[in-house]
This record gives sequence, structure tokens and C-alpha cells, in this order.
Amino acid sequence: MKKIDFQKLILFENTDYLVINKPPYLSSLDDRHEAQNILDLAKAHTPDSQLCHRLDKETSGCLVIAKNPEAYRHLAMQFESRKVDKVYHAVVEGIKEFSNVLVDRNLLANNKGIAKVSKEGKPAKTIFNTLKTYYAHTLVECKPITGRLHQIRVHLAYLKAPICGDTLYGGNPLFLSSLKRRFNLKKDTEELPIMQRVSLHAYSIEFEGLDGIQLKIIAPYPKDFQVLVNQLEKTA
Repeated sequence: MKKIDFQKLILFENTDYLVINKPPYLSSLDDRHEAQNILDLAKAHTPDSQLCHRLDKETSGCLVIAKNPEAYRHLAMQFESRKVDKVYHAVVEGIKEFSNVLVDRNLLANNKGIAKVSKEGKPAKTIFNTLKTYYAHTLVECKPITGRLHQIRVHLAYLKAPICGDTLYGGNPLFLSSLKRRFNLKKDTEELPIMQRVSLHAYSIEFEGLDGIQLKIIAPYPKDFQVLVNQLEKTA
């Protein structure tokens, strides 16, 4: 991966917090397989930086970083009391009409980092709303109330609406040839998916700053997610 310009990732900054638009394929914390991670980049910007939450390596979007211990504690308490509003956008398989659909299913994660619906698991709740339907796919708004491992991905799979590209939980890669009738692939080349990762983006986050003012930050789609949505628009 090319060297990241951390400054270009910043969506919002004040004396207490940074909110960045995390690019896909970049780990939140130290990863021995990667030369860069968000925490190290943040510490180079502000030495006392602490990540207030995490995003999966493949997931893009809003990530909040506290610039001092007091700010970290303040947001940690809001996460604990479920006062932080997070919204994700996902492209799922099939035409789905979700209107405030609540999935309330416990999740259990194994030691390989794979989660499943299980009565023995920890409580997990997500609310889903359809944003737009296409020929054979749906853009879905996902509002996690809890913050379990792979929660949105597993809950959508539970609704029989797996996320495109999420092969771990039953989703299939989405190819341009499945959307375009007259698609010609160059000879001796292999077609790649439109988006080579799980089609999930942390679209917005809302929380209270240390001064008591509510902050809401929106992260624009990264290039690959926008390209996918643009292609689907042509099939709407």
C-alpha cells in the first residue's frame, strides 16, 4: 500500500477529537503484516491519540480518535451508555424493503474471528432501512445499537441479505458482467469484481463533544464504493 497522507483523511478536528474517513485495507491498530496503521498515523499527528472504536480492515468510513485522555473517557462513556449514533451503508444481494427492521439476535465469536447468531452469544441489535433498490441489489442503511464483532454483516446474512463481496457470511462478489448486457472482457483476462472487498462503509457518526455540543460527521464514499453505486444506478 502506498504511503497514506493522514491529513487528507481528516473530516473533522477540534482540540479534543479527530474524525477521519478511514480508507479500506488499512488496519485500525498494529498489524504485523502492514507497514502502516491508523493509530501510528494518528500518533504522528497528535502524540496522545487514542482510537475511540475500531473498524474492520476492509471497512471504510468514520473513525473517531481522541486527542487527549479526557476526551477518550468522555466518548468511552457514551459508547458504554449507547449514546453514540453510528450509521453504515451496505450494498446487499436481492431486493429488500426494510423499514426500521430490528434484528435482535445474540452473537457469538470464535477464536478465528468469525461470528454467528447464537443464544449463548452476547446481545446484539441492529436497525435496517432500505435507501434504494436496484435491479437485483439494495443499498441499505444500518444502525448498530450494540458493537459486536461483524455485527452488521452477520445480521444482514440472518435476514438473507448478505453484503456483496462478503464471502465469509454468504455474500458473492459483484461483477460488471452481471449488470451490463453487452459486456466484453478482453481476451485472456480474468474479470475482477467491481468492488474487491465487503461493500460496507461507516457513513456517519454522532456524539457529544466535551463542551456538550452534539457533533455529527459524514464520510463521503471512497472511490470503489462510489463506483459500485454508480454502476447499480444504471440498473435501477
